[in-house]
Amino acid sequence: MCGLCAHSTSRDKFKRTLKQITNRSNGKGYKWLKSRLTEYIRGWVTYYRLADMKSFIVSTDQWYHRRLRMYIWKSWKRVRTRGVNLMKCGISRYNSWRWANTRLGYWRISNSRILTAAFTDKRLDAAGYPRIMNIYMRLHRK
Repeated sequence: MCGLCAHSTSRDKFKRTLKQITNRSNGKGYKWLKSRLTEYIRGWVTYYRLADMKSFIVSTDQWYHRRLRMYIWKSWKRVRTRGVNLMKCGISRYNSWRWANTRLGYWRISNSRILTAAFTDKRLDAAGYPRIMNIYMRLHRK
């Protein structure tokens, strides 16, 4: 069976550009981030809509959600802000203050059970962040 797929350099460039857009120090805000991500992801997936790359999209989507959690955590610079916002996300008071005071790095904390519980995929979708898999499934031709 023969099928189309995106070249590995194209996939690497896609991830590299997503990494550049979700850079922790760009300081451009959530509105800019959402619009830029939507624009870039939709454009890339539309270009490769004929390609069969579901496994790549699934793994990239998981990595991308971790990047988003890292970006949001970085934007909550102060311990007090982190604690209060974690409590708003439904984390208990004890755990939110415990994790707000952590010394772990941004990337490491982005995969913790506390942040994955606070920023579920549904919450990220509700906040307006695009999901790569949804765009791919909508545009992909069988």
